[in-house]
Amino acid sequence: MSQKKMTSSRRHHLKSLILSIAQKWLDEETKEDLLARQTYMAENCPPAQMSGDQATLMEYCKKLNATIDRIDEERYDIVGKVQKADVEIQDLRIKVVDLGGVKKPALKKVRMSADAMLKALLGSKHTVNLDLRANLKQVKKEVKEEPTEAAGDWRKNIEDKADRKKMFETS
Repeated sequence: MSQKKMTSSRRHHLKSLILSIAQKWLDEETKEDLLARQTYMAENCPPAQMSGDQATLMEYCKKLNATIDRIDEERYDIVGKVQKADVEIQDLRIKVVDLGGVKKPALKKVRMSADAMLKALLGSKHTVNLDLRANLKQVKKEVKEEPTEAAGDWRKNIEDKADRKKMFETS
């Protein structure tokens, strides 16, 4: 069941066709939106009649103000409905998660050595010891004793030198 891979030229051609179709759909959608907006405006917002005296203009302004108030109330109601629907959607999402039965507990920070972590992950397969200090060499520091007296005993130095002198003479 081997499937042949699509050549890059064919893939590019198909991609360009898909993009051109999507572009046509977007253009049609924008035209439909524009047409819907124009029909809505024609139905709900008649053209303004500015001819007449001051009394007719005042009456027209009052009508516009009343229309604005009505539309504002509708908008407020719609916003309330949308917020209520959002709350319901969030509650339903929470219920779906609860029905799933898998709740992830809050993780706690645990101090664990690398050995203990590998042993917990790998179980009995873990044989490598990661104790880095165990692999280090033990070095003993030798402390030289310095003479406590500044001058020292000159006779002791002469006796030491005499022993060395005898060692050279005998050989």
